[in-house]
Amino acid sequence: MNKKKALCQYQDPDNSPQQTFCCGEPANESGLCFWHDESTEKSGHDIKVKLENYAKSGGLLRGIALSRAQLSGIDLVNHHHKQGYDFSYADFYHANIRNGHLFNINLTNASIMKADCRDANFNCAKLENTNLLGVKWAGSKFENIIIGKKVKQELDAKQAIKQGKTLESHDLLQQAEEIYRDLRKHAEQEGIFTLSGFFIHKELTMRRLQLPRYSTKRLMSKLVDIFCGYGEAPLRIIGLSIFIILICAVLYSFTGLNYQGTIHSVENTQGISDNISLFFSSLYFSVVTFTTLGYGDFNPIGISRAIAAIEAFTGSFTIALFVVVFVKKMTR
Repeated sequence: MNKKKALCQYQDPDNSPQQTFCCGEPANESGLCFWHDESTEKSGHDIKVKLENYAKSGGLLRGIALSRAQLSGIDLVNHHHKQGYDFSYADFYHANIRNGHLFNINLTNASIMKADCRDANFNCAKLENTNLLGVKWAGSKFENIIIGKKVKQELDAKQAIKQGKTLESHDLLQQAEEIYRDLRKHAEQEGIFTLSGFFIHKELTMRRLQLPRYSTKRLMSKLVDIFCGYGEAPLRIIGLSIFIILICAVLYSFTGLNYQGTIHSVENTQGISDNISLFFSSLYFSVVTFTTLGYGDFNPIGISRAIAAIEAFTGSFTIALFVVVFVKKMTR
């Protein structure tokens, strides 16, 4: 009797009682099939056609090992289907995917580290938690890609920091900075400036996290991020301006303002309506001070003078910063 040939023993990390991903390909001596075995040679020129046929036949693409595979010009578009091919956990390390068609492909938790992706089509690709270190992006298309809020190296760095692995976290942050820089440069070349703005913010954040925790440079970098998101978030400046105006208005209400020779400040003996009216007067004074208009109908007294001086300086700086950031965004 012929023995039944063993099937591939690939174990998918996402396997659960509710959903199991099984490979139906025959296993070789390692217990894995040709596609899932890392030790099998896949650098031949016929591998592209084999992979296209394997994908079309419905084979399990998750977790396949394609390190250094020659896949130039490959077509991995799942035609006539809403969902693209699922290459989650696949390994494309140093693979040649140049001029490839990978529209809507799912590369979640995969690795395309140091892959040649020049002139490839990655539009609508899912790249969440994907290793993107050293990828050659020149000429590639990646509009509407789903990359997540953090790349894999950033997530790993945060975990290493929690575990107290300082050297490892520093190395991972450097890798994350490099990835964001490469993505930012390519997004700028492709004219995808909104995505480019996201990447430059992440790039500078990674650079900040590499600085000593209590250093002046790190503090100043954090303040720039809070104020304007490294020049990519003009709305933050508006929100910060409103916050400063309101805080100063409250302070003026208690420290007092001079109006036509009469000192006005919040008093317990006054009615609620009088105190509310005073707050709105203080708010008016805070606005004209912040914008450096200074009509002169209200005058600060005592501590209010110091508050007004600080607010006027902060206001002139914040308004100038908003103009610079806004012009930068609009000229893109």
